[in-house]
Amino acid sequence: SPAGMALSVLVILLLSVLYEAVKMGKAVLLRRALLALPRSLSQEALTEPQQGDSGPAQGSPSLMAFPTFFPRWFWFHVGQTLFHVVQVVLGYVVMLAVMSYNAWIFLGAIAGSTLGYFM
Repeated sequence: SPAGMALSVLVILLLSVLYEAVKMGKAVLLRRALLALPRSLSQEALTEPQQGDSGPAQGSPSLMAFPTFFPRWFWFHVGQTLFHVVQVVLGYVVMLAVMSYNAWIFLGAIAGSTLGYFM
């Protein structure tokens, strides 16, 4: 029916806009993660606690091997991973819809991608 087709095109358009928004969100999160990295990327700088944190006891190698905290850059990396999973799933859903070889669905995906990039 025409209403069902219009709804399908609208859904694909919105999914394409969401795909572009997730892509931009991932880029913003990457920039924040890079700013959160310590200046020195040595192993000591990555495993030592932040200022004000209470770290493991001095001289205890078993506690030094596995830090009990996660630095800020780690949480940014977790966020980037989740954004990546959402982006891949959305990309495959839009690709699957386009592979239906329907011109209106294809135009909805193109229009949504254009609109999402513009926003």
